[in-house]
Amino acid sequence: MNLETVELTKSFGGVTAVDHATVRFVDGKVNGLIGPNGSGKTTFFNCVTGMIKPDSGSVAYRGKDITKHASDRVARAGIGRSFQLCRVFPRMTVMENLLVAVRHPSVRTLLRSADDEHERERARHWLRRVGIDHLEHAEARNLSYGQQKLLELAGVLMGDPDTIMLDEPAGGVNPALIGRIATLVRELNEEGKTFIIVEHNMEMVMSLCDHVVVFDRGRPIAEGEPSMIQQDPRVLEAYLGV
Repeated sequence: MNLETVELTKSFGGVTAVDHATVRFVDGKVNGLIGPNGSGKTTFFNCVTGMIKPDSGSVAYRGKDITKHASDRVARAGIGRSFQLCRVFPRMTVMENLLVAVRHPSVRTLLRSADDEHERERARHWLRRVGIDHLEHAEARNLSYGQQKLLELAGVLMGDPDTIMLDEPAGGVNPALIGRIATLVRELNEEGKTFIIVEHNMEMVMSLCDHVVVFDRGRPIAEGEPSMIQQDPRVLEAYLGV
């Protein structure tokens, strides 16, 4: 296991978003994290990646405790993530967005290092991989939402993470782009990347993921291969409402 949590808990006021969640994701595989709206999936992601601090419990990555790490330190440990609401710099070009992704301290650093051809070539490589290399000079605000999602993913890949956490990569994206994202995930997984994907598109989850964890009311209620999850009565009751 490369990423696991033990009794992870986070509350907001009187609402417990993540409730003593003990979860283990499978190294080298595409892991899915599913559950009803409000079941705590994004809060769980935020706790794991240092965006917010859990109230209790622990997060371990490759055998090291990262519970108290800030988000930049989590990223340096080898975990990259995307967000449910796409995060790009709208008035920067596609290329500038990728350079900022690896030069996060300041925009001034970006401008001072703008002649670094090595990083530009790395950026062009990932733009080709996600399929938007023809938009290198376009401002991000002029991209479609699906293209912005691909740009955000390319930015994650610029950090060369071992584990990639994607929060609803198919949300608001047309079927053609969903297919492109799924193909890219599988290719990158075959190249050694581990994925943890929060997603409501069940067709994508069941066809893409090797291992699925199901959340309900802030805690895991089932895990296993997609074929097992689809038949689990706890999942059918909590997630599918049958």
